[in-house]
Amino acid sequence: MKDKLHKALIDATHNVFELMFNISEISDHPTEDFECDDEVDIAIGIVGDLEGEVIYRFPISTSLNMVKIMSGMEFEEVDAFVTSAISEIANIISGNVATALSDSDIKCDILPPMQLELNENKEYEIETSRCISTTIGDICLDVRLNKAF
Repeated sequence: MKDKLHKALIDATHNVFELMFNISEISDHPTEDFECDDEVDIAIGIVGDLEGEVIYRFPISTSLNMVKIMSGMEFEEVDAFVTSAISEIANIISGNVATALSDSDIKCDILPPMQLELNENKEYEIETSRCISTTIGDICLDVRLNKAF
């Protein structure tokens, strides 16, 4: 299951970055290599055969670079516009992941994105994290899911 999730997340992120930002070279690596003090954390809830969330951790510099490409405008700090744009990227990636999982007969829907304050106390059956490096910055993806039976 983790392998299917990992592949779906990496493929979806690659596709979105290629289409929206014209970035074709991305690589993934373990989260141990991810260091960031200031980031925008966006959670996308997952319901269906799997329940939980995918947390997208965007460093501020990556967030500002993404929104600059999307809007053509310079931003100095994360504001409501930047957060909304970053949330939409997380939403698009998650929708693509749900579609990919449905090809493997795993039926999931996504919930609207929300800015997150992490709750580290909950336990999940499926927990995996990977970071993705691009030319405009890194992103860390934390997957926290339980099988719904």
